[in-house]
Amino acid sequence: METEQTRSPHGRLPEATDAGVLRRVPDRIGSLLTVLTERPLSLYAAAVLRIGYGLLYLAFLLREFPHRNEIWGPGSPWTPELAGQLFDQTGWASILTLSDSRPYFEACYVAALITSALFMLGWRTRVMSVLFAVVVASFHARAIFMTDGGDNLILLMAMYLAFTACGRRWSLDARRARLRASAETTKSSAAGLDAGELRHQLGASRRTLTAVLHNCGMFVIAAQVCFLYGSAGLYKVQGGSWGNGTALHYVLNLDLFRPWPELSLLADEHDVLIAIACYLTVLLQVAFPFVLFGRLKYPVLTMLLGMHLGIAVLMGLPLFSGAMIVADAVFLPDGFYRSLGQLFRRVGRSTHVREAAVSPRGESVLVPPQSASSSH
Repeated sequence: METEQTRSPHGRLPEATDAGVLRRVPDRIGSLLTVLTERPLSLYAAAVLRIGYGLLYLAFLLREFPHRNEIWGPGSPWTPELAGQLFDQTGWASILTLSDSRPYFEACYVAALITSALFMLGWRTRVMSVLFAVVVASFHARAIFMTDGGDNLILLMAMYLAFTACGRRWSLDARRARLRASAETTKSSAAGLDAGELRHQLGASRRTLTAVLHNCGMFVIAAQVCFLYGSAGLYKVQGGSWGNGTALHYVLNLDLFRPWPELSLLADEHDVLIAIACYLTVLLQVAFPFVLFGRLKYPVLTMLLGMHLGIAVLMGLPLFSGAMIVADAVFLPDGFYRSLGQLFRRVGRSTHVREAAVSPRGESVLVPPQSASSSH
């Protein structure tokens, strides 16, 4: 006799299956909230972002050091009065406009160089990340029309990184924390665990707050990069030059973006490759947000790396290309960076062993030469 209820192919009632799914949803949400509130994610990626953007901005300031007065200083055609009028409209602010004296500007420039270097090295990262964001915002706002636009992304990332724990890995802070942890372990073996348990209880709320801010900051960074690629790709498909594959032809013939004219002319001779590069650029940018959760992201990131290197060389925009390459590093998992660090350590140890195995005279110090008596 047939039942009135239809059974699933596995013999279970649809109501029971739906109830099981509904019970698993709160469990998964609870597990996700636990991970987001208890453990900072992508710490190695955050360290790469810190090192990359600190190094990029330090190199940017050093590159523009001979022209600093004409770009940001009192000798700039974009005077502090013009900057102040723009601030009234945009709400920006800059520490460089607090005084129009040359010594004050030089002191700010030196402070910016030191801040970028210390942020890159990860020294007192909590404080340096805030100071780095202030420096980038101040220099960007002071002469917003004087740079090539490559510092726009660095400005956004500097503000986002101020909320992350980007000094937990590959930094001077991480080295100091390891040394302190080893010293505290030695003391706790003699003094007992009461003090350690008390510190653990007092620091629980601080760890939770740090984890939440860090994970939210990394999520915003990833979302920013996805939005940047997606909007750039969708903007390109609206133009006819990208649709017919001639956009890069016009770019390669602009004097403003031709640091190597002979190289640009050589690349412009290959019409088919130019058209393929146009279509591939649009495809990569539009598809980028949809391939992040599979293995396709690795070849896509590799092709984007080649695209940004080409922009840096052919168009003369190294700061913009470097900022985009560093931003793409947020999508690589921590396992990739750990394996990369292990590879570097292994190569360093092998090199040290080879150097130690050879004496200054070129003789092996690990295998002593045979004596005259042993030869008879």
